[in-house]
Amino acid sequence: MTIETVAIFAPGDMGHAIGRVLTDNGVRVITNLADRSPRTQELAAAAGIDDAGDDVAAVDGADVLLSILPPSSAMELASRLASALASAAAKPVYVDLNAIAPSTSVEIGELIESVGVPYVDGGIIGGPPKPGGRVSPRLYVSGHAEDVERVIGLADYGLDMRVVNGGVGAASALKMSYAAITKGVTAIATQALAGAKAYGVDRELAAEMAASQRMMRERFERGLPSMVPKAYRWVGEMEEIARTFADIGLDPKLFLGAAEVYRLVASTALGQETPENRSIGLTADEVAEIVASALESGLATGGDGRG
Repeated sequence: MTIETVAIFAPGDMGHAIGRVLTDNGVRVITNLADRSPRTQELAAAAGIDDAGDDVAAVDGADVLLSILPPSSAMELASRLASALASAAAKPVYVDLNAIAPSTSVEIGELIESVGVPYVDGGIIGGPPKPGGRVSPRLYVSGHAEDVERVIGLADYGLDMRVVNGGVGAASALKMSYAAITKGVTAIATQALAGAKAYGVDRELAAEMAASQRMMRERFERGLPSMVPKAYRWVGEMEEIARTFADIGLDPKLFLGAAEVYRLVASTALGQETPENRSIGLTADEVAEIVASALESGLATGGDGRG
């Protein structure tokens, strides 16, 4: 299938980077930037993404629509776009690539299909692609065969598309299971290192980790600083992981606890960081220090500062 136009909601950290890959490969990428932050508008412009000005203009005539935003906003976006999609003369395939539970994806799919729009479940594993570099994220998709077939045509335009068998929810189940491991471990590490700081045994912990858990310590050194500007998004992701496991009878409390860890990180000064503009939390030790200091001083405050 030839894909000429892709709508992306919204062109944030991941969305604009994927949009840039598509524009670099000759695809027109459009969105609606009304009420979006100046930062998102700048990211979209840098990626060559066109602002259609409203939802109807952004979706009408697009071949594929990619939903890429914090998971807590996935259903809200689908509800908002439903009326625009219903009135569109030429309807795109709606692909939800958010980190959501399989049951959440099924609910969104039912809403989207109720207005006559085909729906594909999806999940992204890997970081945003870098300019001039290889495409790092894998975009897993599942759903009705004919709809998935249309979407995997994006592989011809620079994206790493992979099919998961099992219908709507299968790609999300893969993403949730993977993120439970990777981001779950980062949450545990954040709490453990901050706890050691608070108790004054951080040097001893660092020495023991270096001696007996070197590979894990190296993972923490990479993972905690890179987590900082994404912590506010990972709150909702942990809650969706909790729902994923609760739906099959497993206890969700482990990941609800992880959500609280990321909520705490986002409430500190670390929550003001953006990927392209970093000044604090550049090492695992500094992340732990800031979190521990916020606990001790009671300075943790709500909000993520992104507007």
